[in-house]
Amino acid sequence: MIVCFGSLNADLVFRLPEIPRSGQTLLADGLAVQAGGKGANQAVAAARDGAAVAMAGAVGSDALAEVALSGLREAGADIARVRSLAAATGCASIWIDAAGRNRIAVALGANAQARADQITDADLARATSLLLQMEVAMQETAALLRRARALGLRAILNLAPALPLDTDTLRLAGLLVVNEDEAEATALRLGCAPEATALRAALGIDVVRTLGEAGSEAATQDGAWHVPARVIDPVDTTAAGDCFVGVLAAALDRGAPLRAAMERASVAAALACGRRGSQASLPRRAETDRALGT
Repeated sequence: MIVCFGSLNADLVFRLPEIPRSGQTLLADGLAVQAGGKGANQAVAAARDGAAVAMAGAVGSDALAEVALSGLREAGADIARVRSLAAATGCASIWIDAAGRNRIAVALGANAQARADQITDADLARATSLLLQMEVAMQETAALLRRARALGLRAILNLAPALPLDTDTLRLAGLLVVNEDEAEATALRLGCAPEATALRAALGIDVVRTLGEAGSEAATQDGAWHVPARVIDPVDTTAAGDCFVGVLAAALDRGAPLRAAMERASVAAALACGRRGSQASLPRRAETDRALGT
């Protein structure tokens, strides 16, 4: 079982011919209201790839709460650890241009009140992986990293956004996943280069760095390698990174080696880029199997 602690949002997705410039007003070609949030996106991606997933987080007491929960319900994730609070549900405004590129602004809302104690030690003892991101209070994520290490549980930390977790806390993760921007921000704080090999040398933990259309790279105690991306014509890249992380976690949870898990995650992310939406774009296990030829 994967226990995921993170954000749940309602996404307001605006499709535009181009991203507006400062002071410019453009009419959108369309608007969609969908479930999102990095935590929920990754939990749904893992569940659709066949993992048993328990989600912990928080939603508000407004109409957007059911939107934020809808994808998790549909994917069969356990949402018993999601609290409903007297607050606004987290919300993201997503602008997508004609080339599929996006700009995103997020209001944390109830996500800022999610607490690590929503996950018990018994939950962690039953889990095989703990999946974390950074759209909730940083100290709560740090607390779960400490508890996972004490229990010998593998923690996968997607440092997104790249908030300044202290070095000792970062070293508690079993696997750090960052994109290029997050790698650069982390490397600046560590005083090293942003490549996966340099980050691993500085932290002493396994690192995966995603590189967009250039694929992904890893550095582990067993060596370093690069996994190419599938060549595609992207429609919408909104949830591609979350798809990669969620499917990576699901494959590792089934016992796949990291390189094979990265290859699967890369294929799944390519499928997601070919569809519109955030959670709506995330592929199911059988689709990824077919794309892999398995």
